[in-house]
Amino acid sequence: MAADDDSFLWHQNSTVSRETISAPSVQLCYENVNGSCVRNPYSPGPRLILYAVFGFGAVLAVCGNLLVMMSILHFRQLHSPANFLVASLACADFLVGLTVMPFSTVRSVESCWYFGDSYCKFHSCFDGSFCYSSFFHLCFISVDRYIAVSDPLLYPTRFTASVSGKCIAFSWLLSIIYSFSLLYTGANEAGLEDLVSALTCVGGCQVAVNQSWVFINFLLFFIPTLVMITVYSKIFLIAKQQAEKIERMSDQTARASDRYKDRVAKRERKAAKTLGIAVAAFLLSWTPYFVDSIIDAFLGFITPTYVYEILTWIAYYNSAMNPLIYAFFYPWFRKAIKLIVTGRILRENSSATNLFLE
Repeated sequence: MAADDDSFLWHQNSTVSRETISAPSVQLCYENVNGSCVRNPYSPGPRLILYAVFGFGAVLAVCGNLLVMMSILHFRQLHSPANFLVASLACADFLVGLTVMPFSTVRSVESCWYFGDSYCKFHSCFDGSFCYSSFFHLCFISVDRYIAVSDPLLYPTRFTASVSGKCIAFSWLLSIIYSFSLLYTGANEAGLEDLVSALTCVGGCQVAVNQSWVFINFLLFFIPTLVMITVYSKIFLIAKQQAEKIERMSDQTARASDRYKDRVAKRERKAAKTLGIAVAAFLLSWTPYFVDSIIDAFLGFITPTYVYEILTWIAYYNSAMNPLIYAFFYPWFRKAIKLIVTGRILRENSSATNLFLE
């Protein structure tokens, strides 16, 4: 199909594989329905393994990010503009795990879409909205960490609750408006009518995206990524300079104000390091997917289906990684999890618990 060279399928939304579009049908998604999509089932062993791996990712994304949100919103000690940004990021990842990953699991394993045409489009919109929202949140978090590390004493007056709220609103509104308007206006299918017609079948959930919009999608990933890399490079240099300064400074001769400033700077550097690891995990998860998307858009479906599935699920799994990073590096998060899981947050005044007390 000539149209293949000008398109890309949004987040593996085609249940008709590249290899089987023209192959004789062996099994169908709906055996007794005319125009049913071809079904390419796995053997029982791999099928069970895939359900376990994908299902575990969805459960981890839902439960892990729910714990992050509960911790930050319940414990007053964690009520800060920066943490509200982290909680909002956790909400985006939570929604990926709740509304995207379970349905994508069935689609990836069964190679069919069994959830109706209406939810197919909603699923695609949710996919784009929540994933892009995660990108923007991480970008703002990196800027927040830069301000905190570069000027820790004035940081509370620069990154206020109002600024945090604006960052959160921007991240959500731009992502939702962009994804829903793109897919519901049909702008993504302009010039791809032949491809859309060829891919349309009962039991499919395909969203074709033309070259122009694939490029814009890539920019919405690339620009926040560039900001994050630039900002964290600066954070690394500042942290190195501060560490060298502390080494040169004698505790006996340092003024009390200098020692306090050093303690604050050290705390902010530690927070920046942890969130920097989250950003690195994000880049490792999403970069292969978007690089592949731009290649496929301009060279025409050269990626094998199984490779594309792997890239898609590596990207999805990023939504489950941040809670694991927080649990590994933040003692306060581990303590909050313990209080939540054991039900002690139901006790009176549990919100006043000192999570930073060793």
